[in-house]
Amino acid sequence: MQQNKVYALLGLAARGRNVVSGEFQTETAVKSGTAELVIVAEDASDNTKKLFRDKCSYYEVPILTYGTKEELGHAIGKVPRASVALTDAGLAKAVKKHLEALEN
Repeated sequence: MQQNKVYALLGLAARGRNVVSGEFQTETAVKSGTAELVIVAEDASDNTKKLFRDKCSYYEVPILTYGTKEELGHAIGKVPRASVALTDAGLAKAVKKHLEALEN
């Protein structure tokens, strides 16, 4: 149930234009300071995961690994995406809360 909530929140963020996706746009959002939370797909390449771990660590942006590229893309109404960045603080907090609840 929590899993559906995460994807529903991502869909809500996409409809409100509070999400960017794809490596280039996500990286740009992190560098510009507009990213509140980055989510990288579990099946993303090791290079992609390392890139975002390093960038998010440097720019102090929270990063989580969750879902597949297919699921992330579907949730925001796009083709498969390896990474998404939420740009709204409230939505980012809600998604983070639900993802942390899934881990426990």
